[in-house]
Amino acid sequence: MFENLTERLNHIFAGLTRRGKLSAEDVDAAMREVRIALLEADVHYSVVKTFVANVRERAIGTEVSEALNPGQMVIKIVNEELIKTLGPAEKLNLSGEKPHVIMLVGLQGSGKTTQTAKLAKKLREQGERVLMVAADPYRPAAIQQLQTLGERINVEVFTKEGIKPPELSRHALEYAKKGGFGIVLIDTAGRSQLDNVLMEELQAIQKITHPNEILLVVDSMIGQEALHVAEGFRDAVQISGLILSKMDGDSRGGAAISVRSVTGVPIKYLGTGEGLDAIEVYDPSRLSSRILGMGDIIGLIEKAESVYNEKQAKQQANRMLSGKFTLEDFATQLRQVKKMGPVQQILGMLPGSLGQAAKQIDPKEAEKSLKVTEAILSSMTLKERENPDILNASRKRRIASGSGTDVQEVNRLLRQFRESQKMMKTMQKTGGRGLSNLFR
Repeated sequence: MFENLTERLNHIFAGLTRRGKLSAEDVDAAMREVRIALLEADVHYSVVKTFVANVRERAIGTEVSEALNPGQMVIKIVNEELIKTLGPAEKLNLSGEKPHVIMLVGLQGSGKTTQTAKLAKKLREQGERVLMVAADPYRPAAIQQLQTLGERINVEVFTKEGIKPPELSRHALEYAKKGGFGIVLIDTAGRSQLDNVLMEELQAIQKITHPNEILLVVDSMIGQEALHVAEGFRDAVQISGLILSKMDGDSRGGAAISVRSVTGVPIKYLGTGEGLDAIEVYDPSRLSSRILGMGDIIGLIEKAESVYNEKQAKQQANRMLSGKFTLEDFATQLRQVKKMGPVQQILGMLPGSLGQAAKQIDPKEAEKSLKVTEAILSSMTLKERENPDILNASRKRRIASGSGTDVQEVNRLLRQFRESQKMMKTMQKTGGRGLSNLFR
C-alpha cells in the first residue's frame, strides 16, 4: 500500500544523509518534498501541516546540528513524529463480566463479515470461547457467508430467521450466557451509504447488548472518504476502535496515517490480506517502519512463529545436517512458507538493503515459481519424495504430465534439491568452511 510513498521518502532521505551538515535551507527543501509526498499519498492536509511543522522545528534544532550524522537524525525524528501521528496502540477492552460483546459495524463492501471471522479466529487462538452472531439479514448470502467462515475456523455462528437484528442480538446474548461463551462478535448490517435507518438499528443493538467494544471496519482503499465514514459512525454510535481492512491493497494509504488524528478514534487492527490469518494487532512503530522502508522484522517473525512447529523444525534440522533431508521435508517447508502469506507481503516486511534487494524480485514470478514447485512435488508419490534417486525417465514424464509442467522443470527442481543436499553435507563436514566453493 505504501510503496510509492516509501520510495519518495527514501529518495528524500538519501539526499539528506549524503550531506555532512544540514542547513535550515536543506531542511526546508526536504520538508517541502515530504509535504508533497504525503499529500500525494492522500494524507489529510491538516495532518500533513502539523506533521511537517513538528519535524521542521526539531530538525533545525540542536539535536540535529550536534548529531554525528544529521541526515540519519532527521530520519529518526520523522519516524518518531510519524509514530506520534499514527496514534498509540490500544488493546481490546475485555474487562467486566463475561460474555464480552464486540459489535462490528461498517458500510457494505468494507470487508466487515470477513474481519469478524478473522477476529474470531485470533481470539479463539488466544484461548477465548467465541460466538459469532449473523445480524445482517439484508445483504444476500451474508448469513451463509458467516456460517461458511465459521465452519472453516471452527467457531459457532448464531442466527435466527424472522426477527430483527436488535432482537436477534438479545437472543444471541442469552444463548452465549447459558453456553459459557467468553466473547460475542456481532456482525451487524451494512449499507451502501450512511443513513438514519442503519444508525437507529445499531443504536438499538448497542442499547440491548451494552458492548465492550464497537469496532468500525473501514476500507483503507477508499482514501480520505474513510475519514468521513469514521466521523459519521462516531457521531451516531460510540465507536471505540477501528479495523482498517485491505491494507495489502494498492491504494495510496493516507487514511491509515490520517484517521487517528482527524477522528480521535484509535486503530486496533489491520486487515492485511484475504486469508483468515491476515489480521494483526495495530502497532504504530511497526507501521511507521514499513512506511519509511525500514521493514517489519517483528511482523515477519510473528508470521513465521504462527506456522512454526518446534518438534518438526528440530527433526528437519537434524535430517538436513545428517544429509537425510528429502523432497518430503522440502514439501513440508514449502507449505509452511505458503501459510505465512503472499510473497509480495513477506518481501515488503524485509528491512534496509534486504528490502531494496527484494524489490528486484518479481512477486508474480516468485508466486508462479512456488506454485510450479508445489505442483511437481504433489505429483510425486511419497516414496518418490523420500527417495528421489528412483526417479527415472518414465516417472519424470508422469510427474510432468500430472503437474502441468515439462520434464525440464522436473529436472531443474531435482538439480536445485541436490545442490541443497550438497551444501548441507559440506556444512556438516567443515562446520561452514568452504561453502563459497559451491557458488563459484
